[in-house]
Amino acid sequence: MVVKVYMSGISGNKEVKKRQQRVTMILDSKSISYDLIDITEPGKEDEKAYMQNNSKTKDGSKNALPPQIFNDNVYCGDYDDFDTANELDELDKFFDVSTKSPPKELNGSTTVEDVKIENTNEINDSNDGTKKENVNEEQQEPLTSDDEDSDNESLDTQ
Repeated sequence: MVVKVYMSGISGNKEVKKRQQRVTMILDSKSISYDLIDITEPGKEDEKAYMQNNSKTKDGSKNALPPQIFNDNVYCGDYDDFDTANELDELDKFFDVSTKSPPKELNGSTTVEDVKIENTNEINDSNDGTKKENVNEEQQEPLTSDDEDSDNESLDTQ
């Protein structure tokens, strides 16, 4: 994932400057790496055209204003979209980051690894105040102290 922030280094609009600073501040604070692309630098005309052609405009504007944010070449949104996602703690959705790891491939075929899941519960032993750990494998219900007492009673009566 390469986050690209299209910005203007010489904007006379204070609101644009403030929004650009906020985007970079949030990305820095969340340790999200990004590339800043200053569309006002000489030789960046292609990047400026790309941003304008692939971004959405607001309020009847002719062109989209910086900052505009992309994940690689996929448009994520403008400042308002970014700020909303940040406030809702949904930047992963904003950047469309997949939380699933890709399946492993072996000789061109996908493999699935077996995983053993265990439920672990700690139970206080009423006799000596120590904790016991009961482990039930797979999808069985964890043992409770009531279950353990009834098991002990059935052993005592035999």
